[in-house]
Parts: sequence; structure tokens; C-alpha cells
Amino acid sequence: MADRPHHILLCSCEDTMPLDTDAVRRGCRKAKLTTGRQFCRAELDRFRAAAGAEEQLTVACTQEAPLFSEIAEEGDGSAAITFVNVREHAGWSADAADAGPKMAALLAAAAEPAPDYPLVTLSSDGVILVYGRDEQAIEAAVLLKDQLDVTVMITRPRDIPPPRATDFPIVKGTIRSAKGVLGGFEILVDDYAVPAPSSRGALTFGPSRNGAVSNCDLVLDLSGGTPLFPGHDLRDGYLRADPGDSAAVLRAVLRARNLTGTFDKPRYITYTADICAHSRSKIVGCHRCLDLCPTGAIAPDGDHVAIDAKICAGCGQCAAACPTGAAAYVLPSADALMRKLRTLLAVYREAGGATPILLLHDGAHGAPLIDALARHGDGLPANVLPIAVNEVTQVGLEAIAAAFAYGAAAVRFLLRARPLHDTAGLMQTIALAEPILAGLGFGAGRVATVETDDPFALGDMLRGIAAEVIAPRPATFTAIGGKRDVMRLSLRELHRAAPAPADVIALPPGAPFGAVNINVEGCTLCLACVSACPTGALSDDRERPVLRFTEDACVQCGLCKATCPEKVITLTPQLDFRAATAAPRVLKEEEPFACVSCGKPFGVKSTIERVTAKLEGRHWMFRNSAKRLQVLKMCEDCRVIAMSEEDFDPYGAPPRPKARTTEDYLREREEKGEGEG
Repeated sequence: MADRPHHILLCSCEDTMPLDTDAVRRGCRKAKLTTGRQFCRAELDRFRAAAGAEEQLTVACTQEAPLFSEIAEEGDGSAAITFVNVREHAGWSADAADAGPKMAALLAAAAEPAPDYPLVTLSSDGVILVYGRDEQAIEAAVLLKDQLDVTVMITRPRDIPPPRATDFPIVKGTIRSAKGVLGGFEILVDDYAVPAPSSRGALTFGPSRNGAVSNCDLVLDLSGGTPLFPGHDLRDGYLRADPGDSAAVLRAVLRARNLTGTFDKPRYITYTADICAHSRSKIVGCHRCLDLCPTGAIAPDGDHVAIDAKICAGCGQCAAACPTGAAAYVLPSADALMRKLRTLLAVYREAGGATPILLLHDGAHGAPLIDALARHGDGLPANVLPIAVNEVTQVGLEAIAAAFAYGAAAVRFLLRARPLHDTAGLMQTIALAEPILAGLGFGAGRVATVETDDPFALGDMLRGIAAEVIAPRPATFTAIGGKRDVMRLSLRELHRAAPAPADVIALPPGAPFGAVNINVEGCTLCLACVSACPTGALSDDRERPVLRFTEDACVQCGLCKATCPEKVITLTPQLDFRAATAAPRVLKEEEPFACVSCGKPFGVKSTIERVTAKLEGRHWMFRNSAKRLQVLKMCEDCRVIAMSEEDFDPYGAPPRPKARTTEDYLREREEKGEGEG
């Protein structure tokens, strides 16, 4: 696709928006530009001709995309068509006369290839559990019985009239716990009982029992109680509605009707266990992803974690927070998103734009809000460049750093006034980015959220952003590789392009960059920290007792600190831009001890001397034998020889004192009492 000629169709939409063709041509120099007034109606033949050519085609319209796609399928051409919204995003704006650079940027960024992503398949046979508290659950089941295999469960029922005919099972019970996802729910029920067939005026139930298990494909929860799942709005197959809102109940019923068959959902996260820093030897280090997942899709799994792709709803907070890149987002990947940012900002600058503000938004909330602002308000400012992502919470520090390195003046994340899930991960990312940007001379407030459901409030907030500071030497690098490599690269380029670069910037706790410090006096060079370090930031030397630290590899997981038996390790979160080219730093080095028999170096001299001093004359094994004490000063080979020559009996310890029992104490008490008498 990239080798094909690129053709852009740019329409004025019946002259409702001005077209700055000079700016578009400056930004999209390698593309052929064709302008029109109404490609979807009066000039449809012009579109048909363009679609029949062997070209990569970008159409600056999303409203009529279904029509254009249908026409293209009728022809013989194999044009790859991309649709981009320049009308609501740029042309329908009070600043439309100055929106030429933005149009060019949007058109160029849309032509960036969208990477493929893996899919997860969910299957549902339509077995549904309707969980409610009164007749409303039965009424919902009546609407569903012809399409789905229905069972109704009433919690704590009161005077429920029995149905005239048993079209579906009605039972009572209270759900204690639930797990699973669309096509595979498992429900644990207490107070479970079935009704008596002889129920007359109201359903009467037989003996109840706890711990009953029910399996189903769908759950319709009309109980009005606590949701059965964390992040319940994001759990596929779990439909919950307020029983007091009849419209919400009807919407849930209609949704349930369509949830039979096979469904594909993206596998949002790819996971590489080998580089996970969760734990080592049952000692927990990094738990960022576990803390942030709103759906409970992530669980500990030995030294690593396990991510259930069927439960994962794609918020991306785990990938944004993962310090090693073990969890990586694929819709799109970090490097693909950064390549799109690079094109967007570079073309905007080449077309004559200034002080660009990036507005990251999702499709479900952000896109309609932007459209409403364009149709009923002043539209987006000319320097606000919207970029759609699957979830704004997927964006990590690497993308923010790259955006400012490429020349962004500010970054804003568009959120709902009441988000569907916790956005703590995004807030942590912003809290991490702010000191870095401030320390490099960009100033405070460069990254923030816009939390609103009001399009007019969105416009007012965006027009109130003061964004004069930009990178004086914008970067042009192309991001390729894994997340950690991409993050390092983007931060280095940000430092190079910054207005006032600093070498070291202090970061808040929990940052994925920093130094490891040790109390040299207390360290015994046991090197347990080296074994625990998942990234190789801590290393030793096979020839000498030495502990080295490579700051560029440290992710501040804390495993070294948790593993250290002497508790002499502390972490300092910071970003040292010199670390990328710095040699490993020696934290502690000592002289090895030479074997008194063969001279072979082994162990640490200070440790051997300290152990010898503590045991000499005190422990039974070394109390009367100087030769035995010398064994401690021998290497492993000489030690075996010396022990065999002395015929040492390891079981020759003096007898231990007899253990005292309760009977001994009672007997002593009796003897003492007789003596006093």
C-alpha cells in the first residue's frame, strides 16, 4: 500500500467550509490532490473514477463513507480507501480560514497504515440468567423467552404470583459470587430453592440450600444491588440495568437478544512473561498492572501475571504502566501510535501551522462530542489536532514524550465527566510526565485532562489553553521496537529538543526510572539482589566480589529491595538522561579471600574474616581445633579434602539439655511445696 501513488479527494461539502489547498499541498507534497464541492452526489462520477485507479485513496469525508465504499466495491479497481473527517474536525469551525495546516495534518496522518491485531473468539448459545427481585424479572424473561434459553432467579422474593404456564424456570436465590465472561459464566448461589408446583396465590418455595452452582452464557442483572463484577460496564455478557428505569431495562433486554452466536473481540494486550517484573522466588516486586486493572482480568501467576484476554476490556492502563513492556497494547501498538503522531505534527508544521495542541479522544465519547461542537458551536480551534485512540487510558509516557519532542505545545485527554472505569493509570502517567516536561523547560500544565460531556465546555476549555512553549528543535525520529526501547528513545529525543534540558530530574514514587542505592557498610555482597533483578540492572563479576548498577535498565520494581536480607537497599526515582550512555556504576567492591590451602580466590574477604571471628572459641565445632577453623578459610575443593583427612564427625556435638515438659514443672512445684511444709 505504501508504494502506491497517493490520491486525496478533498470536498468543500457544498461550500460550507473553505479549502486552503496551498497549505494542504505543502503538507502532503507526495500526494495528488483533487478538490470538489459534492463528491457524494453531483460529482459522484469523479469519485468513481478515482476509486477505479490503482491508487491509495484518501477521502476527506466520513459521513458518506458507506456510500463511497459501496460504489468502490462495484468497480474493478483495487484502491485502498481511507476516510478521514476534516469537516467536523477542521472545516466547520470559527477558525476554518486558518485550518488548512490542520486539514493537511489530518489527511497525512490518516494515510498511516493501521497495523493488524489478534482476535479473541467468544461463543454464546443464548443461555441467560435473569436475576431480579420481583415480577419485573419475569416480565423481562417473557420478552426474551422466544430468542434465548431463559432462567429467572428472584432474590428474597415476596408475593410473586405464579405464572399460568411454566414457559421457563423460576427459582429463588441470592448470588454470592460470579466469574466468567460472555459464553462462560459460573454463578455461586445461596438460599437456592425451586417453587412448589402447587403454588396458588403466590410462589412458595421448597427447602433452600447454599452453594448451588449455575452456568450460563449471559446474565441480565435487574436486582438493583451491588454489581456482580468490578468494572461491570466492561464485562462482555453481563447486562445490568436499574430496575427503577424502565427504559434502561428495555435497552438491556434488546441487547441480550442479540448476544447469541460467535463474536470476535480484539486481544488488546500482548504479554511477554520473560520480562515481567512481578515477583521472584515468591517475593513481590512490581504490581502496577494488578492495581490498575478495572475488570479483574489480571491475576498473579507465580513469578509473573496472567491476563485473561476474554475478560480484558482494553482500557490499556496495564500497558501504559508496565515498566518493562511485558504488557503491550496492540490497538495500536506504542510505536504505531507514535508514528502517527510524528506524521500529524510534522505535516502540520510543514503546512504552516503553529503551537499545535493534541487532543486525544476515544470514538464512543470524544468523536460525538467533537461533532456536536462543530455542528452547534464554534468547532475546534485551528491549532487543536484531534487524534482518536481506542481508549485514552492506553496512552503511556512514551507517546506524551514523543508528542512534545515532535513539537506539540500541549496535550489534552478528553474524558467523560463520569468515566466508565477508574482512570488512575492515566493520572499517574500525567503525574509522571509533568515534572519531566517542567524540568526540561516546557513549563507546568502542559499535559492535562478535559473531563466533560458538554461540547461547549470542551470548546471553552480548549480555547483557554495558553501554549506558547514548544520544542525549539522538533525531533523527526521514527519509533520502532518494543515499548521500553521506544520510551527510552522518545525521552532522549525529548531531552535533545527541549527548551532548557537538564541532566537529572526527580520523579514521583512509582516512576519506572531511577537509581538503586545501598548502604555500603551493611552490604555483605551476597548478591541476592542480582539474582532477583529481572532486567539485569544489577550485575556481578565472575572474577571478583563486586556489585554493579546500570541505571538505564532499572525499572524501579523494588525486587532488589524486597529480596535484600540486610535491608540496605533504597530506591531513588529519577530520570538521568546520561544513563543511556553511562557505563555500569560500581555500588560496592571488595577484595576476594584467597584459599589458605591452594590460593584460589573465593568469597568476600571481609565476610570470611567476620564469620571466623564470630565462631572462633565460641562454637563447639571450632573450640579446640585450630585446623577446623582453617577449614572456613578454604575454597570448596580444599574444604572437602581437609574434612575427610581429619575424619570429622559432624554429629559429634555435645549432648543437648533434656527438654523440660509440663510434668517436670509440676513435679518441681510439688517438691517445693513438700519442702516448705
